Amino acid sequence: QVQLEESGGGLVQAGGSLRLSCAASGSIFSIYFMGWYRQAPGKQRELVAIIANDGTTNYGDSVKGRFTISRDNAKNTVYLQMNSLKPEDTAVYYCHTIVASAPLETNTYWGQGSQVTVSS
Repeated sequence: QVQLEESGGGLVQAGGSLRLSCAASGSIFSIYFMGWYRQAPGKQRELVAIIANDGTTNYGDSVKGRFTISRDNAKNTVYLQMNSLKPEDTAVYYCHTIVASAPLETNTYWGQGSQVTVSS
C-alpha cells in the first residue's frame, strides 16, 4: 500500500500564489508519474499537471504559464507552484500517482484532496 499526504491548500486572493505538496510513502519500488487533478463543484475532474520520473511534464491548457510542477525523487514528493491564481482555479486539488510496489506490480493512488479557494 502507498499513502499520499497532501499539504498547502487554502484561501488566497486573485493574483496570489499557493504551493501544494504531496508526499508518497509506503511500499514503493518505483514511482512512474506524480501529478495533480482538480474538481470544481458541478464539474468533472480535470488534469492540472503531471510529471514523469524522467522530469517530463504535461499541463492542462487552463494553467499553462501560471502553474509549475516539480518533484523531488529522493523524497517521493511532488510540488505544484500556483501563481497568478484566478477565481476559476477554485477547486479541490487531488494528488495522483502511479506506483510500482514491485516489478510488474503497478497501482494508481489518489490523495485525500486539498481545497484551494481563490477570491475575487
